[in-house]
Amino acid sequence: MADVASASVGFWVGTGSRDEKPSFRGASHFLEHLLFKGTPTRSARTIAESIDAVGGDMNAFTTKEYTAFYVRLLSRDLDLGLDVLSDIMWTPALAAADLEAERLVILDEILMHDDEPADVAADLFASALYDGHPLGWEVLGSAESITAMGADDVRSFFEEHYRPENMVVAVAGDVDVDAVAGGIEKRFAGRRGGSAPVRVAPERPGAPLVSQARQTGQVHLVVGARGPGRHDEARWALAVLNHALGGGMSSRLFQEIRERRGLAYAIWSERVGFEDTGYLAVAAGTAPGHARTVLDLVEEELDRIGAEGISEHEAEVAKGHLQAETLLSLEDSGARMSRIGSSLLLHGDVLTVDEILQRVDAVDTGRVAEVAARVLGSPRTLAAVGAIEGRDDLETFVRVGQPAGRGQ
Repeated sequence: MADVASASVGFWVGTGSRDEKPSFRGASHFLEHLLFKGTPTRSARTIAESIDAVGGDMNAFTTKEYTAFYVRLLSRDLDLGLDVLSDIMWTPALAAADLEAERLVILDEILMHDDEPADVAADLFASALYDGHPLGWEVLGSAESITAMGADDVRSFFEEHYRPENMVVAVAGDVDVDAVAGGIEKRFAGRRGGSAPVRVAPERPGAPLVSQARQTGQVHLVVGARGPGRHDEARWALAVLNHALGGGMSSRLFQEIRERRGLAYAIWSERVGFEDTGYLAVAAGTAPGHARTVLDLVEEELDRIGAEGISEHEAEVAKGHLQAETLLSLEDSGARMSRIGSSLLLHGDVLTVDEILQRVDAVDTGRVAEVAARVLGSPRTLAAVGAIEGRDDLETFVRVGQPAGRGQ
């Protein structure tokens, strides 16, 4: 990207919360924190100051299937970024004293997360949709698992998963590719080998309903069903379906529930694809007195699209949005680095931009209808958090996650 002043580097590790043992729940996220606590040659403060001094941005995040560490800075400071990232990725200190300090930080992060009812509803939805499976576990872990985790546990998790055969390094910006590749090789100080985690797909069906009563100003609802994984070609049609359903301001749910009826400030849908499964879900926050109406409207729209698909006009709007979104993301080195890094790690390949645009353009309403029937005709899961009396009341208050024709 010769026309930008920045460079972005990301180390992508193919391990996330679904790859943890029950006693290690939250280990991926714990390790994400600890890698910034220092190395044998750099303290946590030195790491922070060195990146701050050049105006850079350095951070990390953990998901259910991977963990990413990245830095974005001026291209002239790329060597510094490679130095720091390589140091923390290959030779972190993982000191016992740092672990104890960061344990307290993560326990506070769990408390902060639990104070957000919309986040709790999303976690409850995942736990019910993937009932008993690691995909339903919270990325942060639990207070119990984080409290019990020791320095040896974290070290062994690092040594097992943070190996080159389970990682991708992605770089984008005003860079010399050969020089960067040489710089990565020169700085490598880790153990060779490794492999991607072995995963088992969910077998049990999802639970239809999970709820948590809280004295909140809103009821937070998440309703959805399992869908195709990220390798399924149906994902392109599902992306179009998702935008027409609740993925944009012109979507059916946004227009009907927010714009026409004024029943919610926030309502949207999202599609998520994992290695071997996925889901399509709708989330909304609304006043307790409107929750029944909002959920009925959502269920009716899911039933309608599942039975009828979407119109040609809706498909064209959705495809135009997805294609423009892809092109706009190319203007930022961080977004471009994320696209190529996650693509190579999760798909084993990086599609060109033209290939992506062609796949989106090839989606027709017939294919959307097939995917809609497949996903929205499946049993649904509902999660609700807020001012509800309890499970018994909720079961009379809403339809319990069943598509039309499958009972109330």
